[in-house]
Amino acid sequence: MKTLVKTGKLIALSIIICQLSISCGGNKTAYDASGSFEAEETVISAEVAGVIRQFDIAEGQVLAAGQAIGYIDSTQLYLKKKQLQSQIRSLLGKKPNIAVQLSALQSQLKTAETERARLEKLVAGDAATPKQMDDINAQIEVLKRQIEATKSSLDISSAGISNDAEPLQIQVEQLDDQLAKCRLTSPQNGTVLAKIAKVNELTAAGKPLYKIADLQTITLRAFVTSAQLTQLKIGQSVNVFADFGEKQTREYEGTISWISDKSEFTPKTIQTQDERANLVYAVKIAVKNDGYLKIGMYGRVKFN
Repeated sequence: MKTLVKTGKLIALSIIICQLSISCGGNKTAYDASGSFEAEETVISAEVAGVIRQFDIAEGQVLAAGQAIGYIDSTQLYLKKKQLQSQIRSLLGKKPNIAVQLSALQSQLKTAETERARLEKLVAGDAATPKQMDDINAQIEVLKRQIEATKSSLDISSAGISNDAEPLQIQVEQLDDQLAKCRLTSPQNGTVLAKIAKVNELTAAGKPLYKIADLQTITLRAFVTSAQLTQLKIGQSVNVFADFGEKQTREYEGTISWISDKSEFTPKTIQTQDERANLVYAVKIAVKNDGYLKIGMYGRVKFN
């Protein structure tokens, strides 16, 4: 009888152990999808050609938007700008001084108008003839027309010189833009992932300088089956687990930011809840990075 009781206890204990084993084994796979962490990487390229004279960045360095990180030699651009400015000054120096060139005619007109006023008094006193009055009026009219014609001619000449100088001024503005692009600044907040160029290297417009990504928020790209897809929506909160090796994991709160509208074949490195599923849908889950999450790290998802 005692033997039967002992045997019963052993069987019960064995069942409990098996259940615990199964339960523990189930926890290892108690997730709905898996994938890897990624970030939106941006390759920053040079916008002008020249030798890199200063380039103060290092891989892993955190940059702020607008932060100065170096410059490209701009000597030739600066000299070209000075040459154009000199040409503009020389060209504008040829513009006629309209006020000075009209002053002589305007002085003659003023004298004639004074003379007409004097003749009006003389004609009223019969001390001058009407013909004298007509002559002075005709003289005044001729002077006015001469002034108008001369002013028109000078205005056209001045406007023509200004028009000739305008393309040169535009070239100066283009050089100002290129000179500004010689000053290297970070276009965004982020962490330097790769430094491609070096000091004293000759670069060119479009040639990569470095790669940067904002790691404050990192994205887990996971894959789900069509059955799981019906349970998901943009903005939904999920639990994200990151693996750090030696069975160490960290749990994070994530938010679904994107769901693919096209299916694809299951990537070989990705496990889904239904291993037999041939077609899956990619989802992106935004996770606030505490500094531990890295690009390429493996992650798992548990949908709420």
